[in-house]
Amino acid sequence: MTDSTEVFSGIVCQYYDALFRFAMSLTGAEFDAEDLTQQTFYIWATKGHQLRDATKVKAWLFTTLHRMFLVTRRRQNKFTHQELDENQLPASTVEPEAWQPDCSQVLVALAKVDEVHQSAVALYYLEDFSYKNIAEILNVPVGTVKSRIARGIAQLRQLLIVENESESNCPCGYVESWRMEQRQPAKDQLYCPCSN
Repeated sequence: MTDSTEVFSGIVCQYYDALFRFAMSLTGAEFDAEDLTQQTFYIWATKGHQLRDATKVKAWLFTTLHRMFLVTRRRQNKFTHQELDENQLPASTVEPEAWQPDCSQVLVALAKVDEVHQSAVALYYLEDFSYKNIAEILNVPVGTVKSRIARGIAQLRQLLIVENESESNCPCGYVESWRMEQRQPAKDQLYCPCSN
């Protein structure tokens, strides 16, 4: 056994129980407390040599464990897991499995999105530009780009839902596609091949 391995083993033996109890008080779950404690000793094994004052090992270990707990907690809060009953699901006018717009429908709807949002959405989703590149192209801050994309997508989604509801009046979709080509309002009575 090398000298550094003996030092590491001694630190683990001396502080494991105290760190585990601290982790249990934070997490309330034995499995999570074990993970945090082991992760703390892993970090000590990889970075502990950087500590200059050997009398501060205990404080370093507890600080590291607490920071890891906070990072884990933030991650869990960011991606919370909740079981939902079907009754708790929000009512939707469009079922995702029932209707998915095709490329041509999306492009037609994108043309109807407000111009200020349209360019940001098109650059991001159709041209695969990054937020930073879009900001440079549009000469606006990155935050504005993100806002425009979010608002543009919301508007696009609403336009697609409305379009789908109007198309559902005709099973073949002929009437709606003809209306769009001729720029006719939806209230007009038009010929549909499936109505014969």
